[in-house]
Amino acid sequence: MAPVSQRDAQALHQALATGGDDISVSLSRETVAFLSQIVDAQASGHEIVFSRVPEEVSPAEAAQMLGMSRPHVRKLMNQGVLPFRMVGSHHRIPVADFKRFQEVERNRRHQALADLLELENELGLNE
Repeated sequence: MAPVSQRDAQALHQALATGGDDISVSLSRETVAFLSQIVDAQASGHEIVFSRVPEEVSPAEAAQMLGMSRPHVRKLMNQGVLPFRMVGSHHRIPVADFKRFQEVERNRRHQALADLLELENELGLNE
């Protein structure tokens, strides 16, 4: 957890320990924005579910989250594009590496689409 988040969590716990219905606490903008989204969702009647993200995922789980086939994820792992480790005979992908790959892939796709749009404009295919 980031130092600001740790500080905010500690401030919230201390404020809650004081009792009473109304609480005043100083939090970072990032934490208040996050809490605001939760309160807005609750106020709109949405169901709110909290869960911890695992530290590692299987190739099948990574494939589902990326919208790819499991064999394609295994291919990326074998090429060294997506880091993994072995747990017995099972492959596990650290979530931090998975998220890094996801961000790089998102940026690569965005750039490819921008390049395609530029090419279409050069060829006069867009009106």
